[in-house]
Parts: sequence; C-alpha cells; structure tokens
Amino acid sequence: MGPIGKQAGHATASPSSECIQPPRNPSTMTTRPTRFPPYGKPLVFCVSLLPLVWLCWLAWQDRLGANPVETLSHRTGDWSLRFLLLTLAVTPLRRLSGWNWLLKFRRMLGLFAFFYVCLHLGVYLIFDQFFDPSAILEDIAKRPYITVGFAGFLLLIPLAATSTNGMIKRLGRNWQRLHRLVYLIGMLGVVHYWWLVKADISEPLLYAGLLTMLLGYRAWWWNVHSPTAARSTR
Repeated sequence: MGPIGKQAGHATASPSSECIQPPRNPSTMTTRPTRFPPYGKPLVFCVSLLPLVWLCWLAWQDRLGANPVETLSHRTGDWSLRFLLLTLAVTPLRRLSGWNWLLKFRRMLGLFAFFYVCLHLGVYLIFDQFFDPSAILEDIAKRPYITVGFAGFLLLIPLAATSTNGMIKRLGRNWQRLHRLVYLIGMLGVVHYWWLVKADISEPLLYAGLLTMLLGYRAWWWNVHSPTAARSTR
C-alpha cells in the first residue's frame, strides 16, 4: 500500500493562472475511479465478522444440525479459504479496474483468512480431539488432508505475524518474498478441502478453478511486465 499523497492546502489558483492554461481535450481526459468512502474499513471489518456472528446465532438456536462439530469445522474452513481467495484477488482486480483503493483492504482480508483458519483449527483441537496430543499427532500422520491443512496453517503464521507496517519496513524486500508463500498456502487449502470431501466435489472444484485463474493471471502479468520481458521486446 503506497502512501497517501498530501494535498497542497496553501496554494490557491488565481483567475489569471486559470486563463493561461490551455483548454483540455475531452478525448484525452481520464476519469479516476471514485474513492472508497472513509468508513470503508469499518464496513469491511463488520461484514467480515458476519459469518462468525451467523455461526454463533446457529449455535445459540441449536441449529447446527445433527453433527455440530462437523458443521462448525466445515463452515470455518470454507470461510478461511474464501477470504484467502479474496486476498489473492485484490491485486488482479485492482489492475483490471484501476481501483487502487482495493489495496487498503488486502491486509484486513488476509488477517481474516488467518482468523477463520484459527477458528477452524480450534474447532478441530477442542471439540474433535479434546486437546489430546497423541490423538492429534496420530491424526496428522494418518490423514493426508489434515497433514496438508496443518502445513498451510503453519505457513500462515509468519505471514500474519509480519503484516504490520513496522515488519514491512524491517524486512524490506524479504517481506515480499516471504508473503509469496500465500500462493502455496492457497494451493494447500484447496487440496486440503478436495481430499476432505468424500462425495460432492463441486465446491472444491470451484475454488480450484478460481485459484487457477488468479495464479494464471499473476503468472501472465509477471511474464509480460518483468524486466527480462521488457528487454526482449526492445
């Protein structure tokens, strides 16, 4: 996220200076996208909490189905993957639309992905395994989808821990290299979901398609705009 430019509040244009300026050609004028309102971040924050509020309401009303633990596990897992895909979609959407204000929400969406992953893992550890270390380790070793999901969670920890402005400045270019792990995490999340589903794979297939499109667009962008590609076209 780049710094916000300061407005020159002390400079005022005089009538004579306006007359000196040549008229603009309407065909060359470009319209900037409307800026997101100042309450955008609180709004996105509240909307991102709605899945958790809905799950709490269902639990309060005893409407989580015959297997509440499975419902909580699946719902929190779904939303963690959705927020992860939304985070990956911010940059392509910004480049295609020119809406630079989308970058203001990328970090928040990424942290909410980590938040729902923590809830997903918490449901598994507390309500499914009851904090039994031997059962947890045995489950991780026996079930490949749990192994893959746990690996994705471990990779998310350093990304969440280094999401502050201070860590961005401290790590410099290494910060960007570290956060490229999000692509691998996205693939691990999709594989985890795919292996978990036993019958209907339509939703994992949808997420896999979205992730493939996002990663494909990024690969195309880097191939076209990389310094090597620029030199080869000269």
